[in-house]
Amino acid sequence: MPSLRLTRQSVDALPFTQSGQTLYRDTLLPGFGLRVGRQSKVYFAEGQVDRRSRRVTIGRADLFAADIARKKALTLLSEMAEGRNPNAEKKQAVTARVTLADAFDAFFAARPHLSPHTVLNYSRSIRVYLKAWRKKPVNEISRQMVLKRHQDLSAEIGKTTANNVMRHLRSVYNFTAATHDEFPPNPVQILTQARAWHREQRRQTVVTAQDLPMWWKAVMAEPDYARDFLLTALFTGMRRGELMALRWKNVDLTTQTLHLPKTKNGDPLHLPLSSFLVDLLTERKAQAGGSPFVFPGPGRDGHLKETKKFLLRVSAGSGVSFTLHDLRRTFITIAESLDVPYYALKRLLNHRANGDVTGGYIVVNAERLRGPVEQVAARILELADVRQ
Repeated sequence: MPSLRLTRQSVDALPFTQSGQTLYRDTLLPGFGLRVGRQSKVYFAEGQVDRRSRRVTIGRADLFAADIARKKALTLLSEMAEGRNPNAEKKQAVTARVTLADAFDAFFAARPHLSPHTVLNYSRSIRVYLKAWRKKPVNEISRQMVLKRHQDLSAEIGKTTANNVMRHLRSVYNFTAATHDEFPPNPVQILTQARAWHREQRRQTVVTAQDLPMWWKAVMAEPDYARDFLLTALFTGMRRGELMALRWKNVDLTTQTLHLPKTKNGDPLHLPLSSFLVDLLTERKAQAGGSPFVFPGPGRDGHLKETKKFLLRVSAGSGVSFTLHDLRRTFITIAESLDVPYYALKRLLNHRANGDVTGGYIVVNAERLRGPVEQVAARILELADVRQ
């Protein structure tokens, strides 16, 4: 490694390298040097911390005079002689500036493929349930803070919400820790170690065969937008968000198919439409006006957003308490009762066959599903006592 006294003139005279880097040692101050590359010249200080060599960048030679860089090097070398690592301290300073709000923003920016529903849920966690932590540096969120907040949310809002908020925090923390050094372990781990996660039971509610006639009668008394929305949900088993944002360009009434290029799990959905739904949607499209959405709404998104009011009306009118996801379960329960093949059931719900090697080889296209879809539609109409 060549040595020379680093001055403005000597540094300017040094040629850039053809490839790689060349390090020059200062003859006046041991540990002070210059790194010359193909396009840059950068001052550095190099010393020992915990018996390991540490090299700290000072700055570019075109911005710092050699005498000023030498003084900065002397300060850094003194810190390293005292056992301090300037590089680690610099990283810690950067880490300390990352607030929880910053971490959520970076998480969203790195994952543009997230569904609007997922973004909404994560945003609600930081905006509502973790509001007091928004400006807090992420690395200052302790295990005890997580445990207490989880307990408070469980008592105030509900156990399921408490679990979901902490799952969101865990994901964002893991992402942030992966992009920054010197982060402590994820504090949400305390919930696993303390066995504090709440056990959640999957809902098993459906609109039963006995309740379907009364439910149908109440639905048919609704305005056409609510009626058609609920019937489409029942006859397709589609998720709430996917159905609300359904566009006419994704509905082909000629081929009697429905196509969503992107769904909750990231996979496209390509389904046949039963003849009942083709008739319903044909009539609906004739009255659609200029909206690109099958179910338009007054909000800025342009599509239906509020379903709570008409769900409550139908529940009250029929005496059947239900959710939109209950209609999804009703659809697939009826399909299973008709002995629709397992892989066809999964495709109807757009579920992945994770870990199933055989399932990965089976291609279930829309035409393969047309028979099961018509069977399910006919059975729904039969149970609802609807005469065609």
